[in-house]
Amino acid sequence: MTARHGAQVLDIYRLGIDEGQATFETAVPTWEHFVAAKLPAHSHVAVDTDTDTDSDTDSDRDGDRVLGWVAATAVSDRCAYAGVVEHSVYVHPEARGRGVGSALLAALIASTEAAGIWTIQSGVFPENTASLALHARAGFRVIGIRERIGRHHGVWRDVVLIERRSPVVS
Repeated sequence: MTARHGAQVLDIYRLGIDEGQATFETAVPTWEHFVAAKLPAHSHVAVDTDTDTDSDTDSDRDGDRVLGWVAATAVSDRCAYAGVVEHSVYVHPEARGRGVGSALLAALIASTEAAGIWTIQSGVFPENTASLALHARAGFRVIGIRERIGRHHGVWRDVVLIERRSPVVS
C-alpha cells in the first residue's frame, strides 16, 4: 500500500464507514493521518490489473483499481508485545465474494510471519457476520466479546475480539 493507492484506499474505507458495521470511526482521515501508525511492511492492497492499462509500466499501473486493503498497527511499544499486531481489512462492495478478503489476509499472514509476528488480532462488530466468517476461514478464533465497549451513532456497540496465533512463529 503506497500513497498512489491512497485515494482509492480511503474511498473503500469511506464505504465501510458509511455501511456502519465496520468501524467506530465516522469520518475518513487524511492519507497522512491514516498511514501514520500503519506498519508499511504489513499494509497491502489487492488491485485489479485489468483496468484500462495498455502496458506494464509503473506509470500506467497508476490506473489499477484497488479492490481492497489490509493494514496492521503495533498494539504496544512494550517489548513483550513486539510480536502482536492489530489489523483492519476492507473490501470494496463491488469486489466482495471474489476472494479478495482471503487474499489480503493471506498476504498479511505471510508478511507478519516472515517478520516474526506471532499474533494478529482485531475487533469486529458482531453484526459483521461476513467479516467474522472471513476471519474464521483464515484461522482466526473468537477470544471474547467486549460488551457495550463504545458508542456508535448514539448506540452502544459490542466488539468481538478475534486473533490468529501463528503456528510457525513461537
